[in-house]
Amino acid sequence: MIYDNLAVNEKGHLTFAGYDTVELAEKYGTPLYLMDEDKIRQRVREYKKAMSDFMPQGSVPEFASKAFSCRQIYRIMAEEGIDIDIVSVGELYTAVTAGFPMERAFFHGNNKTDSDIEFAIENGVGYFVVDNEDELYAVDRCASKRGVVQKILLRVTPGIDPHTHKKISTGSVESKFGIAIGTGQAEETVLKALDLENIELCGYHCHIGSQIFDAEPFHTASEIMLKFIADIKDKYGYSPDMLNLGGGLGVRYVESEPEIDYYGELRKIAETIKKQCAQLQLDMPKILTEPGRSLVGDSGITLYTVGSVKEIKGYKNYVSVDGGMTDNPRYTLYESPYTVILASRPEDKKDFTATVAGRCCESGDLIQEDVAMPRPERGEILAVLTTGAYNYSMASNYNRIPRPPVVMLNSERDYIAVKRETLEDICRLDV
Repeated sequence: MIYDNLAVNEKGHLTFAGYDTVELAEKYGTPLYLMDEDKIRQRVREYKKAMSDFMPQGSVPEFASKAFSCRQIYRIMAEEGIDIDIVSVGELYTAVTAGFPMERAFFHGNNKTDSDIEFAIENGVGYFVVDNEDELYAVDRCASKRGVVQKILLRVTPGIDPHTHKKISTGSVESKFGIAIGTGQAEETVLKALDLENIELCGYHCHIGSQIFDAEPFHTASEIMLKFIADIKDKYGYSPDMLNLGGGLGVRYVESEPEIDYYGELRKIAETIKKQCAQLQLDMPKILTEPGRSLVGDSGITLYTVGSVKEIKGYKNYVSVDGGMTDNPRYTLYESPYTVILASRPEDKKDFTATVAGRCCESGDLIQEDVAMPRPERGEILAVLTTGAYNYSMASNYNRIPRPPVVMLNSERDYIAVKRETLEDICRLDV
């Protein structure tokens, strides 16, 4: 099996986190998101230990909420003692209502409205990650109205191509995110931030992209960022307290992709930072990272019930399921690879090749093409792996289809973290 929390039990069913997936499908219905809570906590601790072992005191991971946001995940992150990265007032409000300590929250986004900024300040958000000059002045005005000095990081773009999908690459000069170092605008914005009475500039942030397996771009980014820090210090005497290198380390969706040693990669990045700081005669700032997918992606799977099995002789086969692009739009958006397993009979001979199709009225509503599996029968359970990140968070009600529930699994119990939407929920806001 691709992951160590997958197995096959005596009934011949796929198990996940020690639970029979067929029985879970019967208990909760399908489509069904499952999350392995113990694995999430294990991965958080792996990040924390690496940053504690190799980076200055106060270095800590922030969970990138956009990967998976609900109240329970914020409770887990609070219990594990890490920070969070939020990108909307919806994520912020969810964290607040979950009881997350907001002084440990970093508010991102390239277009925070004045009302977003005011709401965040009212709720005691710890830091704004300021994306541009307009936003810098907006935060200063709102902070002045509230009579506070607001802590910020400036998001700068190092000008790096991490060789990932162009839709998830964020560190190039022409990106919609951040302020470019190469054009001189980042330096200009630093000076403006330092001159504002209601702003405390605490450091810099960069993010180069997502689903990255080659860690070399992170080393390059850290070198560029530290050179920028040294230049600003030499010219103006300002040294930041913290440097946020963003997230982006990948997870295995299929067996052909490499397995990442997160602890080892963070150690190597720390060594690069220490070496560069020594060369530039800099004190090493606190380092922050923003793992999202790598904390929760491979901790989740989705279960579906097989409906129609269609064979178009001489062309292709389809296996249709009771979910699709409404609960997993990533194949439609990015042609993302997935591992698909017939959970009801995972060890049977895989002598049938088919495209797994969703139920939406769209030709592009596919989950994966050319999947080898035992020929499924109507009513059997199909599992799609590595759906813990960007599946629930990107789910929609297209075709007025209710979103699935999220069920957490740990060594003691299975429990609902997010309820299944009902037909009444679909119409709740209609007038």
